[in-house]
Amino acid sequence: MGGGGHGMGALEKPKSFKGTMNRLIRYCQKDLPAILIALIAAVVGTVFQTLGPDQLKNLTNEIGKGLPQLLKGVPVLNSVDLSAVASIAWVLVFYYASAMILNFSQSYIMATVTQLISKRMRTDIADKMNRLPLKYFDSTSHGDILSRVTNDVDAIGQTLNQSIGTLVSSIAMLVGSLVMMFYNNWIMALTAVGTSLIGFVLMMVIMGKSQKYFTSQQNALGAINGHIEEVYTGHNVVKAYNGSREAVQVFEGINDELYTSAWKSQFLSGLMMPLMGFVGNLGYVAVCVVGAVLAMNGAITFGVIVAFMMYVRLFTQPLSQIAQAFNNLQRTAAAGERVFAFLDEKELPDESDKTLCLSHVKGDVEFRQVQFGYLADHTIIHNFSAKVKAGQKVAIVGPTGAGKTTIVNLLMRFYDLNAGQILLDGVSIADLPRRNVHEQFGMVLQDTWLFEGTIRDNIAYGKEGVTDEQVIAASKTVGLHHFIRTLPEGYNTVLNAQTSLSEGQKQLITIARAMIQNAPLLILDEATSSVDTRTERIVQRAMDKLTEGRTSFVIAHRLSTIKNADLILVMKDGDIIESGSHEELLAQKGFYANLYNSQFEQVA
Repeated sequence: MGGGGHGMGALEKPKSFKGTMNRLIRYCQKDLPAILIALIAAVVGTVFQTLGPDQLKNLTNEIGKGLPQLLKGVPVLNSVDLSAVASIAWVLVFYYASAMILNFSQSYIMATVTQLISKRMRTDIADKMNRLPLKYFDSTSHGDILSRVTNDVDAIGQTLNQSIGTLVSSIAMLVGSLVMMFYNNWIMALTAVGTSLIGFVLMMVIMGKSQKYFTSQQNALGAINGHIEEVYTGHNVVKAYNGSREAVQVFEGINDELYTSAWKSQFLSGLMMPLMGFVGNLGYVAVCVVGAVLAMNGAITFGVIVAFMMYVRLFTQPLSQIAQAFNNLQRTAAAGERVFAFLDEKELPDESDKTLCLSHVKGDVEFRQVQFGYLADHTIIHNFSAKVKAGQKVAIVGPTGAGKTTIVNLLMRFYDLNAGQILLDGVSIADLPRRNVHEQFGMVLQDTWLFEGTIRDNIAYGKEGVTDEQVIAASKTVGLHHFIRTLPEGYNTVLNAQTSLSEGQKQLITIARAMIQNAPLLILDEATSSVDTRTERIVQRAMDKLTEGRTSFVIAHRLSTIKNADLILVMKDGDIIESGSHEELLAQKGFYANLYNSQFEQVA
């Protein structure tokens, strides 16, 4: 139930809107030519739209010329120059049709480009995950990371698609209508601008206050996703320990924060439309009054008033659209901060210069004065030294928190040492690429991990060229073949939420996976913890066969399962306090003997 804490602890301090948008522009650099073409199309289309009212003015004036004749009862054909009216009408058709085609082209290009950008961003985040050290995931909620891949990237994609084109079109419309208004009559132009200026000032004030709420909204959204993911994953534990009330309290705390920030951001952005609607209506009234006075004085024609009625709409409408676009851009900036903060996280060191790679590994392993701590100021492995010969079965035992699993994590180079060395066939694993180190190990963990796919794919995971015969052989070895044959699709049965497997069956699949890997070294971390006693015997025989000729490290709390180990390392508080075979350690009557005997006392 700490998802909320983790998620909120991972929040970044808000950065500047300008800085984030500049970073986003640099990220989209390769797509800028296409975006530029789309924006040019939007501008030209807008220009055609702004020219339309001027033609309507001419059309109105042309009809107005024949109005006295019409009032006298003269037929339209004789009173109105229909050829001139038709010419103006065709020009209007050309303007508006061209604007429609250009705006459609702009929308099509932007939709295509923004989806490509979103796709690339998701790919970059996925690649980044593979380059991050495990300690990052230890301190960051998984749900918060997922929120960056989904919510934040979607927010960026939607805004780029909808707001950039709208913003450019609106600015072009604003400038174009302004120019055309002054071209027609400067007094009425100043009247329209003066009324609109009030709304523009208020819009800038509102935008300045709303940015921080958009940032808080995206951060709280990531936090709530992290909490839900964590509680849902541990749903059974939450129920069993009556933790629902506490989980709900944490959820409500984050949800309240999300509600507050979302309400404030949406309320402030929602003020834009009614505000600009009021300004637009005010502009209509002002233009009509001033236009009527000018027309009565003969300063302008009636067609100018008609044109201005449209220009006021074309002038005030972009203001509200610009305001809405800037609000969306603020949300994008908030989402971009989170995405770029993730992409800027410190990665694992670059290993392109490491050309040394091991092949045909024998399996000699040496721990030489290893020191390590997950936190810089808290060392948990103090001075660990041990030598393991190729082919030996090594058991690592000790109380909870002794550092058993940590030793395995260090052996796999999931974490780097603070001091000391781990040697594989006499070569320090720090000199080898991580990928090469991982290739040398097969691994079966206490927590099973299966993905949605067929049983065959799950068993053959991570290894190319695996045949059906190899998969079946591995399944037979762990005693899983008979169960798989009872399934409707056999090895092609898809494992998903609807497929019911016991924890033991899931563990057997992961053990078969390790057999298929056929790596020279093997790590078994509580590999039989989820299986019953009968299945444990089957698995134990399979393990004995699997470990033949391989160096294997076994972590087990049930000491009865590691009696046949060649070497038992007894750990306590991050150090080896005893080592030897099962019989030797029992004869010493020390810490191991007490551990071994205590399990029988508990059973009794």
